[in-house]
Amino acid sequence: MRIDIPVQEATVLLVDDEPANIKLLSEILRINGYSNVFTVTDSREVEALCDEHEIDLIVLDINMPYLNGFEVMERLHKDIKKAEIPIITLTVLADMEIRNRALRNGASDFLTKPFDYDEVLSRIRNVLETRLLYKRVRSDNERLEKQIRERTDEIHKSRLKIIRRLSRAAEFRDNETGMHIIRMSRYSMALARAIGMNEMECDVILNASPLHDIGKIGIPDRILLKQGKLSNNEWEIMKRHTLIGVRILEGGHCEYLDAAQTIALTHHEKWDGSGYPNRLAGEDIPLMGRIVAVCDVFDALTSERPYKKAWSTDDTLEYLEKEKGKHFDAYLVDCFLGIIPELLKIKAKYAEGREIEYRSHLQIMCSGSDSD
Repeated sequence: MRIDIPVQEATVLLVDDEPANIKLLSEILRINGYSNVFTVTDSREVEALCDEHEIDLIVLDINMPYLNGFEVMERLHKDIKKAEIPIITLTVLADMEIRNRALRNGASDFLTKPFDYDEVLSRIRNVLETRLLYKRVRSDNERLEKQIRERTDEIHKSRLKIIRRLSRAAEFRDNETGMHIIRMSRYSMALARAIGMNEMECDVILNASPLHDIGKIGIPDRILLKQGKLSNNEWEIMKRHTLIGVRILEGGHCEYLDAAQTIALTHHEKWDGSGYPNRLAGEDIPLMGRIVAVCDVFDALTSERPYKKAWSTDDTLEYLEKEKGKHFDAYLVDCFLGIIPELLKIKAKYAEGREIEYRSHLQIMCSGSDSD
């Protein structure tokens, strides 16, 4: 049973230095409905024709001047795309060594001279059916892969929208501004890049870090919004926001939510083990938590709040230096100090009171794209 593939629409290239052979083969194919047949008697032109046209089959003579058939095949096989083109070689009936060498060198089949009408049609059709079936399968696979990529991208964007809306929800319960979240997340991405994290890891920390304080949703207003100093009991309740954040984010089965959960739990841990909630120390604190710890404190100190004045950049950097090896990972602080010009640009771009830029940023983020 024949496969329903329109072989007559395939593009065939005939290569032979004998015009009579070219004419005979062309006529056989024309009579049988082949409409895309190219011919050449100079073997040096084969590569250029393959570049110019999408060739499905080359019928190639072996004994030719300039470049013989083996040399043509060798050149074609240096190019991945051209190497895929099936080749039928032309040989004389008695020359078995030439036939075998042609097959060893990648020929798909051979035709014997003098030509037999039925053999020409059968061998060309058989090779073309295989070639066109391969192209059809590859095209179907590429289309399927494209659909999978589009669907995966759609899921990715949907997850980011959920994460970004969660971070916006947290803003309504906190006395810090949305600009803090934007600055802190961008500081975190800049620091992650400075220590050599790859672009995917940087993207994850950019989009996960805004959820670092999501657990504050569960803290009572009388504590969360209190203007004065918290009592010991109130402070213990406030510290629970790390654990509440984990409960909100756990079970997401998503790289961003998993990272956000880790950050929410560990960004208040300290290098010397005096932090909370689990008193982790050193490298037992996940790297993302250590990164966000530095960036969160830097922005908190350099920002004005109803209950405090903003620290100067110099005073804040001095504090970070002082806390190396105690509150913060010393290596991360050194890297942070090395990118201060970049961080100050972020601070200026997303300064307090720039509501227009903030609304624009939120629109970009919630549309699923972010070019900055």
